[in-house]
Amino acid sequence: MGQKTFTEVMLMQILGRPPRPVDLRITDVVLIVLMEHGLTPSAIATRLVYMSAPENLQGAVAAGLLAVGSSFVGTMENCARLLARIAAAADPDAEALAIAQAHQASRSAVPGFGHHLHKPVDPRAYKLLDLARAEPDLAGRHLDALACLSRAVDQTAGRPITVNATGAVAALLGEIGVPTGVMRGFAVISRAAGLVAHIVEEQHTPTARFIWDTVEHAVPFAATPAPQG
Repeated sequence: MGQKTFTEVMLMQILGRPPRPVDLRITDVVLIVLMEHGLTPSAIATRLVYMSAPENLQGAVAAGLLAVGSSFVGTMENCARLLARIAAAADPDAEALAIAQAHQASRSAVPGFGHHLHKPVDPRAYKLLDLARAEPDLAGRHLDALACLSRAVDQTAGRPITVNATGAVAALLGEIGVPTGVMRGFAVISRAAGLVAHIVEEQHTPTARFIWDTVEHAVPFAATPAPQG
C-alpha cells in the first residue's frame, strides 16, 4: 500500500506477473469504457433491487452483476474466442470470412459487432482501437484479427457493421495477455463501480418506482398462454 495502484495490484493478481506500463494504460481505458452504459439491464436490476431492499447495497450490486453475460457487457469473451481462432489460422482472412458466413447462416450476430444506438460507427470502439494502435509495445495480433473479422463481417452483410465497445475490448485485453476465460471478469470489476454510482443516483433521484409503474402500465397482462410457434 502506498506504492502500487489498484490497477497494478489487480493485474499482478490476474496475470501472475508485474504489469508493464502499457498493460496499465490499456486496462484503465478498458475499465472506463465498461463502467457506465446507461439504463441497461444491469443498472435497472440494481435499481429495482435497491428500491426493494435498500439496506442491502451489496445485494443490489450483485443483482446487476448477474446481468453481465453473453448478450450484454460480457460479450468480449465470445469475441475473443473468435479472434484467437483468426490469429492462429494459416489464412486469417479466410477464417474470418468463414466465421462471418457461419453467423449469417445461423441468423446470429457476430459477437463484438453492431450496436442498436451507435451506428454506423461506435465511437467508443474506435477510440479504444486508436489508443491501442498508438502503443508500440503491443504486438498487434489481436488487433489485426479484429480488423480481419471486421472486413469479413462487412463483406458478408453487404454493408458496414461497426465494431462495438466489447469487440474492441476483446482485442485490447488479448493484446496484454488476459486469458479469454477471465475477460468477463474485467467487466464485472468495472461495472461494479458503475452500479454503485447508480445506487447513489437512486438515493438522490429515485427512478425504480417509475420503471416499475411504466412496466405495469405498458406491458399487457396475458390471461391465456401465448401461442406457440
